[in-house]
Amino acid sequence: MENVLRPLTVVGGSVVLTLFVGWAVDRLLRRVDDRHPETPLWGMLRRCRLPLQVVLLGGLLRASYGEIHQPLVRERSAGIGHILSLVLIGASAWLVTRIVSAAVESTYARYASSTRDPARVRRVRTQVTLIMRIVTAVVAVVAVAAMLLTFPGMEKVGTSMLASAGIIGIVAGVAAQSTLGNLFAGFQIAFGDMVRIGDTVVVDGEWGVVEEVTLTFLAVRTWDERRITMPVSYFTSKPFENWSRGGAQMTGTVFFHLDHSAPVALMREKLREILEDCSAWDRRDWSLAVTDTTPSTIQVRAVVTAKDADDIWTARCTVREQMVAWLCEKHPYALPRIATSAASLPPSGQWPAHSSSAPVPGPVPAQEDNTPRTGRG
Repeated sequence: MENVLRPLTVVGGSVVLTLFVGWAVDRLLRRVDDRHPETPLWGMLRRCRLPLQVVLLGGLLRASYGEIHQPLVRERSAGIGHILSLVLIGASAWLVTRIVSAAVESTYARYASSTRDPARVRRVRTQVTLIMRIVTAVVAVVAVAAMLLTFPGMEKVGTSMLASAGIIGIVAGVAAQSTLGNLFAGFQIAFGDMVRIGDTVVVDGEWGVVEEVTLTFLAVRTWDERRITMPVSYFTSKPFENWSRGGAQMTGTVFFHLDHSAPVALMREKLREILEDCSAWDRRDWSLAVTDTTPSTIQVRAVVTAKDADDIWTARCTVREQMVAWLCEKHPYALPRIATSAASLPPSGQWPAHSSSAPVPGPVPAQEDNTPRTGRG
């Protein structure tokens, strides 16, 4: 009877005690979280309940399995103890990773809620993501090394590896040159503030938003939901456009190729009217000016501003669509034309006052401030 009750007492008592401690810790963290809602740390620490219970159960079984006096357990005592040790090491690494993750994420959440600058928030988010990956990798390496050291004979293997560490280091350095380059480039991106998660970038002609940054690669989500994965060394060795660097505000341009008779002054007034009804325009600046001319057309440039890359795209499309529709409806003569008939020769020694193929527009109303918005450049 004792041979049956003792295993049940050891295993069952360990399980019951583990469940009780996990429940008590969870209740305690829940109460502390209710009393301190200003920090999410205590709520995030509740995610450590499962690895904590695994650590407690592994430790209790590792310490008490020797009390089970059964032939089967005695014969395999070394193997059972070894397995429990491996479980305890793995669960401890899991618990440490969860605790560090909760602490780092709570710190980032408090910083993000108290900082109004989105650029700084994205920079800290990028650094936090890379720090967590580094911590996870270090803890995993240490845990695997601790597990290997529990096997007999690993001390001799370790001595041999240390004796040939110089040769192995040279060979590994040559073989993993690109990997190490990406690794150091990841550190440079994280702490050099070159590119951050959420930044709008243009890489190889592709416009997108940085979605993920790791120690070896960087993922960019394009406007059509594609993902471009590039090594981080690309961003430290080649030029790229970062539209979010130094602030998210942007200035965009819209170009129109029109006939020489286009009513530029009226277009300027229409642009102002379009922008007044466009929610994407941030009201910082606008302008319209003739920036170039050719024998058949003129180039009219409209300049608009917006608070970020998404809004500048919306504002440019709105201006382009409504301005072209207005020209087609109200001033069709302003659209570019291609002459299909032979030009008439003027009388000897005379030149026409204006082209006979295009009507002369009527008088242009004066502007309110008499100062056209021509912009810069």
